[in-house]
Amino acid sequence: MTFKLSSCFLIVIAFMLGTLSACNELNSQTAINDIPNEISERQPAKPLPSDFKTYWFAGDAEITSYSLEQARYGELRSGTAVLIYVTEPFLAGKQVKAESTSPENISVLKLNATKNFLTGIYPYSIMSSTFYPLADNQHAIKVSSSIQEWCGQVYAQLNNRDSYEVTSHSYFEKEGDQNLILEKTHLENELWNKIRIRPEDLPVGDIKVMPSLEHLRLAHQTIRSYDATAKLQNTGDLSTYTLSYPELNRTLTITFRSSFPFGIESWTESYPSGFGANSEVLTTTATKLKTLKTPYWRQNGNEDVSLRDSLGI
Repeated sequence: MTFKLSSCFLIVIAFMLGTLSACNELNSQTAINDIPNEISERQPAKPLPSDFKTYWFAGDAEITSYSLEQARYGELRSGTAVLIYVTEPFLAGKQVKAESTSPENISVLKLNATKNFLTGIYPYSIMSSTFYPLADNQHAIKVSSSIQEWCGQVYAQLNNRDSYEVTSHSYFEKEGDQNLILEKTHLENELWNKIRIRPEDLPVGDIKVMPSLEHLRLAHQTIRSYDATAKLQNTGDLSTYTLSYPELNRTLTITFRSSFPFGIESWTESYPSGFGANSEVLTTTATKLKTLKTPYWRQNGNEDVSLRDSLGI
């Protein structure tokens, strides 16, 4: 009897260790096919190739700086843009970064995109965050965007639940505080993440797309999806993805490397800039400066400021 109880005890311990091992494997973001998918569109998870895991699960973020010419108020403004990509665990229910190991965590590729430029005497600061599942089987789980300048600030957030739940706050009277429930469709914000995971699966043709939250707030457009035409072209070492919105008279073109890790080299965005019906169509341009792979969250001391020189900013 003693031998049987000990055997059962050992079996239980082995099972518990196996479970803990699986949780640890999930937290290290290598068990992508085992990730629970509570809010997915019911599509199977897509497997990640080994080179993707080697590059993105090394414990670093990828930071790329860009020289920026930003259209604003009918003129082009010089500035800088930075794209920060990093993988991290995400809580689907609360829709926040997970701070502990759990089988409920979903692995995402997060993009924090920033812009800084001057309009005359006063500065603009823009940041957008997009959390896109590495399983590549549903729309972005969460998108947020904020714009700060001396006149005031605006903030918009989209949460992907049964529908898109959008909250927007603005100091402009006509925009004010809004709470919207919208049907799910392609999100322009998420396409920047999809390029880095599996660009061959980008949506093409005549599609419905919600433009970036940044553009919708800067241009004071209604937050909703718009008809768009999407094209993907491979020209050898480089590929381009173009979105054209007839109703908005706007075209976005993203140029990226055709081979892994599909780094974004540049982008252009053309739309009417200025005041009134006769606003001139100007083109915002961002051109790559430098890329740095580093755990930037640990480099927050005064002695680390010199690292910005590595990015040319």
